[in-house]
Amino acid sequence: MKAIILNEKFQLEDGITNQPQPKNNEVLIQIKASGFNPIDYQMLENELERKLIKSPILGRELSGIIVEKGTDVTQFNIGNEVFCGSGSMGSNGTYAEYISVPESIVSLKPKNISFEQAAAIPSAGLTSLQIFNRLQLQPEQTILVTGAAGGVGSFLIKILLAHHIQNFIVTVGSEENRQMLINLGVKNNQIINYKQENLAENILKTNNNLPFDIGIDLVGNDMSEITADVLKINGTYVDVTALVTKDAHEMLFNKGCLIMNISNYSYSMIKKYDYYQNSLIEIKNLIESGAIPPPQHKVIGGLSLKTVLQAHSILKNNQTQGHKLIMKHSSTHE
Repeated sequence: MKAIILNEKFQLEDGITNQPQPKNNEVLIQIKASGFNPIDYQMLENELERKLIKSPILGRELSGIIVEKGTDVTQFNIGNEVFCGSGSMGSNGTYAEYISVPESIVSLKPKNISFEQAAAIPSAGLTSLQIFNRLQLQPEQTILVTGAAGGVGSFLIKILLAHHIQNFIVTVGSEENRQMLINLGVKNNQIINYKQENLAENILKTNNNLPFDIGIDLVGNDMSEITADVLKINGTYVDVTALVTKDAHEMLFNKGCLIMNISNYSYSMIKKYDYYQNSLIEIKNLIESGAIPPPQHKVIGGLSLKTVLQAHSILKNNQTQGHKLIMKHSSTHE
């Protein structure tokens, strides 16, 4: 099968490799569309992320059609349209024509959206839903969400609004992103441009000069310090990036704040695969019922090295403009 492969020199190249064979508990999926994530290019550059490489084929979320299944598979039939986040749980990554994954991480695709829209969901959707479910939010709690226009941020905002949680302030960096969030249902006075001066002070002003109960930080680095600064004593800092600075850690410790680390990877470490399937089913139901719309997406190209390199470059330079980047795979098996 055709695939984009990481060679011995740690460079990506167009290649051909064997089509995977599903194990007893696995389904073989012909990939119709796959999504790009920052971790894809970070694995090529960052030692910490590089440790997560389990296959010379990268990519970790997809939608497609089941074309073969193992003898023990009971939940799915050949021809089912499905989506999933594969992470390190597949026979290979998603920059390929086929992937074999445990049936327990797969969900049927929402009926009312395309393969491309479905492939835009798993990573951001699983992360957003984990944040929401673990926080067990109360309507009166005040929330700051940094980087709200990104994939996780915008998906999380949709989940909050679908559950009538509206007591939040968000940060964005452009007028375009402000408009995108307004279109989702966020009010103009809930949105702050993070490029303005005296940011922490201005964030507090929007909350009646009171510190926040919860800070959901989707940016890290300098923004982790701003978030820590505006949290109340014993507040909750939600860390999604693992980019908290030393100063922010010190501030959070001094305030006695709870740090909630968000990691989808952790469930694969203990093979708790039903977490992935159950979360995807929950998201599927929200989308099919119309409670939340699917992510905005942009198709970069077909299955090729050129598409992958272009997508990695757009992600690295933060030029997604609120769109999930998608690779559309050509059909080779009907």
